Amino acid sequence: MLPDQRLYPVGLGWPIPSRASVRATGYRSAFRVHGRAREGSLSVSWGVVAIPDYQAFMLPLLRRLGDNKPHKLAEVLNDLADELQIREEDRHQVLRSGANTIRSRAGWAQAYLKQAGLLTLPSRGVLAISEEGKRVLAANPSGIDYKFLTRYPSFVEFRNRRRPAPPGGPPGPETPDEQMERLWQERRDVVADELLERIAALEPSGFESLVVRVLVAIGYGGSYAEAASVVGRSGDAGIDGIIKEDRLGLDAVYIQAKRWQGVVGRPEIQRFSGSLDGARASKGVFITTSSFSPDAHNYVRGIGKHIVLIDGPMLADLMIEYGVGVITERTYLVPKVDEDFFEAP
Repeated sequence: MLPDQRLYPVGLGWPIPSRASVRATGYRSAFRVHGRAREGSLSVSWGVVAIPDYQAFMLPLLRRLGDNKPHKLAEVLNDLADELQIREEDRHQVLRSGANTIRSRAGWAQAYLKQAGLLTLPSRGVLAISEEGKRVLAANPSGIDYKFLTRYPSFVEFRNRRRPAPPGGPPGPETPDEQMERLWQERRDVVADELLERIAALEPSGFESLVVRVLVAIGYGGSYAEAASVVGRSGDAGIDGIIKEDRLGLDAVYIQAKRWQGVVGRPEIQRFSGSLDGARASKGVFITTSSFSPDAHNYVRGIGKHIVLIDGPMLADLMIEYGVGVITERTYLVPKVDEDFFEAP
């Protein structure tokens, strides 16, 4: 469950947790973060990205190399995006790893075309069309995809050297990098759901300890002992208090956290906003294990105070992001050939 929009204050001591979504469209999707500065806040919305899969880059890349001149992949990316009619605002989209989506998919298209013998790498990072690539262009194909490349023995040999594909047939339009990221995100979502179930079952004292540990992990409240000493139970299955914004105590942040069962509406947030005045605080964090209504989000955007609303899914996300209540089960290392090693004298 992902929100359409959330506000993350920016500035000294205010971290911006990272989260990405992948949603299905006619194309495989990456994520886009829309940033809009407004009085110290960043508006983040989540949407799909109309970038075609790596197979769609194969024919445009071969055509671009059809000028019989050597090119580096980075030099032709804009030309490929133009041919595929990718919007300017979509060309800067990144995968969760931070890699540019177009660069990643064009890179996999290049790798597969090379394995099929349609292009060559005459020198490091430089691409050139092969004689077979020229013959393919001369035939004016309507497209080139994974299945098209299987007519070439060198590509079939390359495919057979890899581990057998999972049930369902050969790889689809996702690149291996994207498949790994999708599976990683699915695993993360499963863990987040389990965390929410565990949080709901906590005693009030356990919930208090959890919230304090998350805030300290993010960077608020100084040490755990300092934060725990100023954050206490309010008597209604929630906690509240005032903690330092950073270890130097340059500013204070008012905290309220409650294990709500239903949706938290605007009236509760209005009362919380009023409590900031009584506490002489201009910044606040309202944490709930449930969710906030659209009116609550709209209210926060329209006031002068800096209030962050953390719902259950975001709380679980923060726990995963900062290692609270989770451990790393295993780590995968993704190898890459060290070109400098083989060029060293």
